[in-house]
Amino acid sequence: MKLILAEKPSVAKNIADALRIKAKKDGYFEGNEYIITWAFGHLLQLYDAKDYDSKMARWKMENFPFIPSKFEYKVKSNPKNRQWADQGAKKQLTIIHSLMKRSDVTEIISACDYDREGQLIGDSIIYRAKLNKPVYRLLLNEWTKDEVLRGLESLKSNEELRPLQDAGVSRQWADWLIGINLTSVATLKYQKGKGKALNIGRVLLPTLRIIYDRDKEIENFIPEDYFKLVTTFKTKNNELYEGTYVEESGDKFKQKVTLQNIKEEMEHKVAIVTDKKVEKKKEFPPFLFNLSNLQGYVTSKYKGWTSDKVLKVAQSLYEKKFITYPRTSSTALEESLVGKTARVLKTLAEDLPYKDEIKFMKTKRVFNNAKVESHSAVIPTYMKPKRLTADEQIVYTAIKNRFIMQFMPVAEYEETRLITKIQDVELKGFFESKGKVQLEEGWKKVENVNSKDKLLPLVEREEIVEVTESEVTDHVTKPPKPHTEKTLLRVMETCGKNVEEDNEEMLGSILTGFSIGTPATRAETIKKLKDVGYISSQGKNLVSTPLGRRLVETLPVKSLFDLEFTGRLEKTLSDIQKGAVPKKSFLETIYKFTMESVEIIKSDEEVTIHEVTSTKSKPSNEILGTCPNCGGNIMEGWKGFGCSNWKEGCKYVIWKNDKYLAALRKKPTKTLVKNILTNNKAYVKGLTSKQGKKFNAYLSYEKNPNQDYYSWKMEFEK
Repeated sequence: MKLILAEKPSVAKNIADALRIKAKKDGYFEGNEYIITWAFGHLLQLYDAKDYDSKMARWKMENFPFIPSKFEYKVKSNPKNRQWADQGAKKQLTIIHSLMKRSDVTEIISACDYDREGQLIGDSIIYRAKLNKPVYRLLLNEWTKDEVLRGLESLKSNEELRPLQDAGVSRQWADWLIGINLTSVATLKYQKGKGKALNIGRVLLPTLRIIYDRDKEIENFIPEDYFKLVTTFKTKNNELYEGTYVEESGDKFKQKVTLQNIKEEMEHKVAIVTDKKVEKKKEFPPFLFNLSNLQGYVTSKYKGWTSDKVLKVAQSLYEKKFITYPRTSSTALEESLVGKTARVLKTLAEDLPYKDEIKFMKTKRVFNNAKVESHSAVIPTYMKPKRLTADEQIVYTAIKNRFIMQFMPVAEYEETRLITKIQDVELKGFFESKGKVQLEEGWKKVENVNSKDKLLPLVEREEIVEVTESEVTDHVTKPPKPHTEKTLLRVMETCGKNVEEDNEEMLGSILTGFSIGTPATRAETIKKLKDVGYISSQGKNLVSTPLGRRLVETLPVKSLFDLEFTGRLEKTLSDIQKGAVPKKSFLETIYKFTMESVEIIKSDEEVTIHEVTSTKSKPSNEILGTCPNCGGNIMEGWKGFGCSNWKEGCKYVIWKNDKYLAALRKKPTKTLVKNILTNNKAYVKGLTSKQGKKFNAYLSYEKNPNQDYYSWKMEFEK
């Protein structure tokens, strides 16, 4: 038997469908010589600091820097109560390891995503079992049946993916070291109050700095007046056109009087068209989507969308087999995908009104190995969705349309440029007029892109025209616009360089890894900046908050805000992934940086940039009922509903974080407590089973016969 480990249940189902395996058991599928099991993303996480040393349970400045001699892993924590292991993850890990240890399992295949995180998820689970069985890697870009079967015929030894694992581990350990140490000492140094932390992160802070710098640019911007001279000319056929006065320095003038003098000199004069240029120009479609461009496109076009939402929807489409792997930085396809791409295009073009214009061609804009890093651009698969949610439809349509555009005719337009000079007046400049007419709509048909035509009358060189009217127009320079998710993603992707999408040199930098974060993490970074209160959204704009600004201006570890520094770290991780740099040298750099940064913060002056005030409302003194144990009063406390005689030893209490209720996804309320005290039981609606199903039941809270403590009992309606 061969055991396949997928990253998620939905992917395991895709593999099982491809292999025609129907028999589903507790935590796995089995049949046709295969066992297919799954994780729920990360089942394991790094130890918390207190797991290494109990003294780290409390944050004290003298305990930092803290660097473990060896990094250890444990079952991931319950998100609602980090003191306890996630029971679902624990159970699934036990199932996976028991399957791996079966005597009839001869080899293990990791089918987790082909990226750093996927490699880390699979390897952390597989090698924790410490088995001497061969491990292989299934590397796919989509989960369609054909690709799964093809991939199973061309497995790689997992040892070949060691550099990818090294990169994943290096990223994880580096973020743990910087996060745990610098978040702790920064919170202790610059914050008053407890319950929150000043989050410090390797990617978080340079991203904050990008937004902060733009905000400061806008704040410090001083508007300046400038002026233009626009003149209307009349041709011999009594047709009108406008021209803007231009000198060597351009068409914007700081002195209004300069243009007013020119205007006066031109009155009642004639002019001559000294030059006319007509050019046909081509407009190519935008490149295929990588993740950042997809996120930018959707968030700028649709209200209420975030880059995090785009990624989640794209991930759903990927797991449903409708699109290829979304977390990519590439805007082209591997040249080996020519045949498959032609098949996809043929399938998608069948029902389109302009299908006769779609023509498959192998071009360097679409198929180019030099523009592909690990994964090709995001495109649809040959599977056409029959039903999608509204959100899925938006993202799928964007990807599909961008794909089809590549095989439509190139759009063409005609651009006309006229140069008109005033006769009998000595001027340094001339009047420029531009016209544009769309000749071939081409790929613009796919999304009904409207081209704004600007028509000029038919005039020839040396033609005399009449000056009819002139106007000096007033203008004011505008500040730069606040960042949106689209512009922020672009700056993160290009590490602060302002470049056009098709800039070849910058594209090379992106593909070598010189960027802020990765396609997989940028959306999460933006979301976290909002969650921790460093930035906020104002419509589509992103702005730094007072707390975010104070952090940038106060934290003395300036390299953490430096885009070049973070870009170099990300580039090194990319080089580790390629096997060009050893993991050890990168981690030594991180150890040194962490220790130095902790000491810099410790020795900084005492400043408070954040004061935490408790948001908890003080429990009321309302008596909820009589204690069934001793007759005292039951009242609400900070942590539970307990007896007023607790100091005398009464053990009756219903904790607010009660584990039994938490497992049913409920919290105790005053109403529930009152019903139990009055009626000895409460009818509770909306309880949730382990399988995720909702149900209603009676709950009672009864004393155990052999001890002083109470426990829950459940009854159903008879």
